[in-house]
Amino acid sequence: MTTDTPHPPRIDTSRAHPARVYDWLLGGKDNYPVDEAVGEKLPPEARDAARQNRQFMHRAAAWLAGEGVDQFLDIGTGIPTEPNLHQIVQRLVPTARVVYTDNDPIVLRHAEALLISHREGATDYIQADVREPATILERARAVLDFDRPIALSLIALMHFIPDAQDAHGIVRNLVATLPPGSCLVLSHAASDLYPELAEQVTAEYAKAGIQLGFRTHAEVTRFFDGLELVEPGLVTAPEWFRTAPAPDPEGSGIYAGVARIP
Repeated sequence: MTTDTPHPPRIDTSRAHPARVYDWLLGGKDNYPVDEAVGEKLPPEARDAARQNRQFMHRAAAWLAGEGVDQFLDIGTGIPTEPNLHQIVQRLVPTARVVYTDNDPIVLRHAEALLISHREGATDYIQADVREPATILERARAVLDFDRPIALSLIALMHFIPDAQDAHGIVRNLVATLPPGSCLVLSHAASDLYPELAEQVTAEYAKAGIQLGFRTHAEVTRFFDGLELVEPGLVTAPEWFRTAPAPDPEGSGIYAGVARIP
């Protein structure tokens, strides 16, 4: 697969971007001084949250692949960090098909790493924003069969979409396009677990022009309205696991959950 983007958009290095700050928090090198400046002002727990997010994605993707899910739509992909989602699922299901989406041009520059699929499967990358679902879905249909179950992955994404931009409506509309048996995989920063830390992180991102909308457990649960949460339900990222070994217990300001579409 290819990105079908002959002229990649220009990367704005004067403004921080969530994908690049996240890359810095994970210890990556694909970021700029403006992103590092934001990361350095965040509390140490922010790095823990980035790691916990990534580990949750690994566990959830592997479990879904083990359950037979072989189609994934990952929105808010971020800069490639191995193992990427397709590497995890294609180890278990070589024929799995994965579509990645992000709105940061630097992710497009690194999309080649996301397109090295197992020869029996397929991957694609879409340069688009979650607030442009029609664009995402139109391109995704070229790779994914929307008559069969699809896992929609929204990892650490929706807290960048404030209520004024109808975050819950965006997810509801995306889920509505998926057939029964599909799943929603979502992680989200909490406003009610460590309120002071949440306020500090929100303030530092705001100084960089990035608006955050951390949410309470009840508000994050709303993203799963009408769906069937699988055990252990909506818990913190380190608490979500389905197969042994269990992650080491640790504090977390990230909620995580997986739910099936009935």
